[in-house]
Amino acid sequence: MSKVLIVDDEADIRELLSMTLQRMGLETDCAATEFEAVQLLQKCSYELCLTDMRLPDGDGLKLLEHVTAHYATTPVAVITAHGSTENAVAALKAGAFDYLAKPVSLEQLRSLVRSALKLPRPNAPRKGGEPPAGVLPVLLGDSPLMQQTRQMIDRLARSQAPVHISGESGCGKEMAARLMHMMGPRRDAPFVPVNCGAIPENLMESEFFGYRKGAFTGADQDKEGFFQAANGGTLFLDEVADLPIQMQVKLLRAIQEKKVRKVGATGEENVDVRIISATHHHLGDAVRDGKFRQDLYYRLNVIELRMPSLREMPEDIPVLARVILGRSAGGEGVTLLPEAIAALRAYSFPGNVRELENILERALALSAGALIGREELQLASPVARSEAQAAGDLAGLPLQEHLDRVEKAAILEALERTRFNRTAAAKLLGITFRALRYRMERLGIN
Repeated sequence: MSKVLIVDDEADIRELLSMTLQRMGLETDCAATEFEAVQLLQKCSYELCLTDMRLPDGDGLKLLEHVTAHYATTPVAVITAHGSTENAVAALKAGAFDYLAKPVSLEQLRSLVRSALKLPRPNAPRKGGEPPAGVLPVLLGDSPLMQQTRQMIDRLARSQAPVHISGESGCGKEMAARLMHMMGPRRDAPFVPVNCGAIPENLMESEFFGYRKGAFTGADQDKEGFFQAANGGTLFLDEVADLPIQMQVKLLRAIQEKKVRKVGATGEENVDVRIISATHHHLGDAVRDGKFRQDLYYRLNVIELRMPSLREMPEDIPVLARVILGRSAGGEGVTLLPEAIAALRAYSFPGNVRELENILERALALSAGALIGREELQLASPVARSEAQAAGDLAGLPLQEHLDRVEKAAILEALERTRFNRTAAAKLLGITFRALRYRMERLGIN
């Protein structure tokens, strides 16, 4: 039977927590001080330690550090005072599994305990010796940077702390988020990815929180939002820097209170989601520019995972190329010549792994046999390309034609960055969707 250690100096709180956990079929030990907790930890093995932040002879952070240092496989959850955001964030940064705010919600407590008990134990064999279902997209590469990234993902998978993933477009931010989800205690629950830049602003609240029937024109039935869809699992907010300020306020409250209110509803409902966010922008710059709320930044950026760019790991390119070719149609048995590998390693890859996939797909289409050389890759230096465009392509053109070409290039770049989502591209360009559609028609962009 699983055993939980409860540490709190208030007897009635200890009794409430103990009774709740015992009704879940768990054994409990209780301690009123940090000293008593350390003594119990020496005698017994626990699946979870639940501790108050304020103790008569210390605090929850000191106990957290002690458990992390001596009993690394035991997750620690802390109980903080109501509204004490700073303490909760400090505990998560120090390695806490999760936190609860006073007065303790028994529903949130039970959810937290269930998640903690689902944590994979070190060296515990999985069914059939295989990785958990869904962990098929792996982060390949043996470079020191990629090894460090995988180790960080392994650590973050054992926590419920909000994680912000930074990195350039195409470097695998969503894949890292999926791995954290599939390797953690929420792996059997939904993983819901959301592209924040692709949602029209007037639909954001209903898309995130859902709505009641009759809440507005066209709401002919109740609808669940992203939070409800991800309940028990992970909500991945991609391009979170694109959220409008008004939506940032509502998102902050949902994260802090762990409750949401559907549009048109009078009451709130509890939601249990882990938030992982990502952006290719620098969130700190967005905060300084007044485009992103500082309080939301600190809630999302509790722990930052930086995904390295491909040009930082040139030694991994041959391995990635072989795998990409192997899973491409017609790529099996195709070999990259040494000259092609050297050219790929020297290339800057502004589009990272996504661009590498595109380059190899094109090379497969151009190659006549089972060998791909430098010529089939059709690589060009970005500097040389931009210089040629500036010096030759636009030289001597009438002003309007010059402006049209610049405008077309900007629109195509925005479409590429948003995976050809026109709503998101319009937002990125700072124009309306209607204006973008008109410009695309005028410039012949299909």
